[in-house]
Amino acid sequence: MTDPAYQRLGLSATASPYAVLRAAVRALHADTRAVRSFRMARKRFYRQMVCAHAARQAADDKPTG
Repeated sequence: MTDPAYQRLGLSATASPYAVLRAAVRALHADTRAVRSFRMARKRFYRQMVCAHAARQAADDKPTG
């Protein structure tokens, strides 16, 4: 099951991890990004998005046959 937040990023499976990170940053509201106390939560969110993308790429790369 793919994370709904990852699906909202609207990325292709061939996107680079850096493109995923940029999309995740843009997905958060500027006020949310500005709150210093949310820093660890933001980092966790970014990490989850990159991991979800890596899992999607791994699922797409499985050999058939």
